[in-house]
Amino acid sequence: MFVTFFHELKSAGLPVSLREYLTLMEAMDKDLASRRVEDFYYLSRSVLVKDERNLDKFDRVFGHVFKGLEMLSEGIEADIPAEWLKKLTDRFFTDEEKQQIEAMGGLDKLIETLKKRMEEQKGRHQGGSKWIGTGGTSPYGNSGYNPEGVRIGGESTHRRAVKVWDKREFKDLDGDVELGTRNIKVALRRLRKFARTGAPDELDLDGTIKGTAHKGYLDIQMRPERHNAVKVLLFFDIGGSMDWHIKATEELFSAARTEFKHMEHFYFHNCVYERVWKENRRRYDHTTPTWDVLHTYPHDYKAIFVGDAAMSPYEIAAPGGSVEHYNDEAGAVWMERVLRTYPSAVWLNPVPEGQWDYTASIKMMRQLLGERMFPLTLDGLDRAMRELVR
Repeated sequence: MFVTFFHELKSAGLPVSLREYLTLMEAMDKDLASRRVEDFYYLSRSVLVKDERNLDKFDRVFGHVFKGLEMLSEGIEADIPAEWLKKLTDRFFTDEEKQQIEAMGGLDKLIETLKKRMEEQKGRHQGGSKWIGTGGTSPYGNSGYNPEGVRIGGESTHRRAVKVWDKREFKDLDGDVELGTRNIKVALRRLRKFARTGAPDELDLDGTIKGTAHKGYLDIQMRPERHNAVKVLLFFDIGGSMDWHIKATEELFSAARTEFKHMEHFYFHNCVYERVWKENRRRYDHTTPTWDVLHTYPHDYKAIFVGDAAMSPYEIAAPGGSVEHYNDEAGAVWMERVLRTYPSAVWLNPVPEGQWDYTASIKMMRQLLGERMFPLTLDGLDRAMRELVR
């Protein structure tokens, strides 16, 4: 198993050495991991990962190799998979039952009633229509159904919640992804091309004359490509439904880092509010006020938002609509401020363009951008870069 783990790490591109592997085996021999998978995870990560940019790759390999394993010892009885237990709380609703469940009418009413429920409720509930629980028709909880409810923890089942109350942990995008980025670089180069101060393919006559005179033979020289003039701000939506689009987003990020020298990136979740951040692991204690971003980077920066724009409409339109905190001002207010500061802006959406009209929040965000939303495809990137240089 450990040999397989070592080979899988090398296949994934992590620079692990035999010496590090032997060190890990020595630590295991001394029982430093206490035979618990969680302890072994932290031990192996500290020994084998030398660069934090490789943490995502390590996590993916570790999850693949040790999936479902709880103890690092022989003869362990099989546990019932967590997804089987979860199914016990799932409830299937008929169309008739769904029609009988009425929405409560507005986010303010939902939040007000939720506070009362939390004060009154004394224990766990399942399958009911009032209390905070699982598998029921109450507007609060998870794994149940309500056309306008607040999902508290858990995973989305019917995708109908108007607000999600959950603490989420996100990972930074890997900026060194190379596979599949070549065509993206070509598309991004269109923006770089129009930012040059000279034609890239022009003959450098003075340089050719000097080079020929110096070398004694014809030395044709061309003017070098200038790609440092364009300045870009990248805003990445991270976590939640964006987890389904990590590969495409990482490829875009990696290509952009290569193509644009003057580039800064920030993360947000679902919609831009009063704060953004640079590192997801520190997003609770090391954030950047959005006002600081607007006052630090001048108007000539190009703003590129990357996200699926799939969220509750309240997250855009209403104060307090954010998933994880109470936002005093609506997301739309902050988006308008950003767009006033950076009038040259586009939104790249990994959701297929033909599906945009089925999600209210995508239509709302598209309107805020003045219809400057483009699919995260090669054609969409080309169209977006053309828009930015208009």
